[in-house]
Formats: sequence, structure tokens, C-alpha cells
Amino acid sequence: MGEKESPVQGEAGRAAAVSGIWDHLPPVNPRPRVSVVVPAMNEARNLPHVAARMPPDVDEIVFVDGSSVDDTVAVGRRLWPDAVHLTQSRKGKGNALACGFEACTGDIIVMIDADGSTDPQEITRYVGALVAGADFAKGSRFVAGGGSADITRIRRVGNRGLNSVVNTLFSCEFTDLCYGYNAFWRTCLEVMQLPPTRTATPQWGDGFEIETLINVRVAVSGLEITEVHSFEANRIHGESNLNAVSDGLRVLRTIGQEFTHQRRASRRRLAAVHDGLSVVRSEFEDRGDPGWAASGHVG
Repeated sequence: MGEKESPVQGEAGRAAAVSGIWDHLPPVNPRPRVSVVVPAMNEARNLPHVAARMPPDVDEIVFVDGSSVDDTVAVGRRLWPDAVHLTQSRKGKGNALACGFEACTGDIIVMIDADGSTDPQEITRYVGALVAGADFAKGSRFVAGGGSADITRIRRVGNRGLNSVVNTLFSCEFTDLCYGYNAFWRTCLEVMQLPPTRTATPQWGDGFEIETLINVRVAVSGLEITEVHSFEANRIHGESNLNAVSDGLRVLRTIGQEFTHQRRASRRRLAAVHDGLSVVRSEFEDRGDPGWAASGHVG
């Protein structure tokens, strides 16, 4: 890539003095391609602020519109004329992200918000964690160096409680379950098993619960997770669609469903192991070999 300007830099990237992803990272050869997914609904006034902070060497921007009624689509196309532009297939942030992930061609996928609350200049931190060996770089406002100008007391308490539940049930060590600024290698999509995008029927995972669903499935799969400190700013314009109570309950329901799913999967795995042992035992018995029973390997 060298000093060549990225085709997705756009007018805002040239207007601001910002750092590139690789400016402060050790040399990597070859460099992985980085895709940034920007889901947006009625964020026309905020997008210029996001674009102005975008690293100029991002390889691909995937801009996902949520059927906006303002000028979001036009502004997005003006700021990033060479980006991948698409409209999500259903309602909800989860569906927007799933549609965006599906369209990515980069080796690394970064998910950020379009309201100005997540700083694109932090992308280098996430990419650094991934090239250092992590499979999934999880943003956290509650590790050293992180913070938030936006989180309310009730959201902070709720997030802490949800962290405790997930960490206990799934043997994790998350400090910020409900923060959606994350990055990962594209190969992680296989274990995320996100809802299908090519159907109009609403799916579980279409809403704000998507972040919890992703975090839990990545953790359960045994992938290497590194938490990255991040600062959450206030959204610049407009009102958030987040509802602390209803979305918190939806996250709690997601945790319960994932726990049930994992228990069923564990039982299926145990049953498969038992069936396999039964087959082996039968073969030994058919041969008249007493060694199997004597060893204690009996069902």
C-alpha cells in the first residue's frame, strides 16, 4: 500500500489530519485488508464527523442504510463514493451488521457506529490486537484507558450485571458486554452463525442483542479474545434508539437462549461420544476381547 491514498478515503478523509491504521503499528507483510462496516439510519448530520476521523488507509467501507428518511444515503455516497453501499434487508442494528459483514471482502472486519460516539481513529488499536494474535478484538469502556461520556448510571449498573451473568454462565472475562465497537478476522463469521439476510421474516439477532450474541458465540467457540480500551463519546446530533430497560431485557433473553442452546449442544456432543464408545465396545465384545470390560470402559 505504501503512501498510496486509499480509494475509500473520500473528501472528509482528505480534509482532516488523521492517522492511518498502520502508521503506529509494527510492519506486517503482507498487510491484511481492513473493511469497516458503518450501519446508519437517519444519521446524515453525524456522518461527516465520522468520515473526518476515518483512517485514510482503510481498504473498504461498507455503508449499510436502514431505510433512512433523511439525507443519510446521499451524504454517505458523497463522503465515500467508492464504498460498498447497500440497504439492509430487515429492521434492526443486528440485521444491518449481518448485511454489512456479508458484503465485506477484507481480512479484518471492524464494526463502528455512525452517530459519532465511536472514534474511527481507534481502529488502529483493534487491528493491532488482531495482528498480534487475537481472533476477536473486543472494545471496552471499563478497562484502563477506556471511558464513556454517554453511559448513564442505570446503563452502567445494568451492563455490570449482564457482564456478571455472562461471565458466570460461559466462563468468560468480559468487562463490557454491551459495547458494540469490535473488530475480528473475517473467518470468525463462521462461528457467529448470524441470522440469514435473504429473508423478509424477522429473525432473532436482528436487534441490539446482536452484540451479545456475537460476544457469547465467539467466547464459547474458544477463539482468542483481547479487550481493547475505547472511549465512547456522546452522539453528536439526534437521539439514540437505545432503550436501557427494553434492550437490557432483550440482552438478558439472548443470554438465556444462548445458554440453553449451548447446553443442548453439549448434550448432543456427549451423546455422540457415548454412541461412539458403544460402537467400539460392541466391536471388542464381538471379537471376544475381555480387555474392554476389564479396563472399565463400559456404558
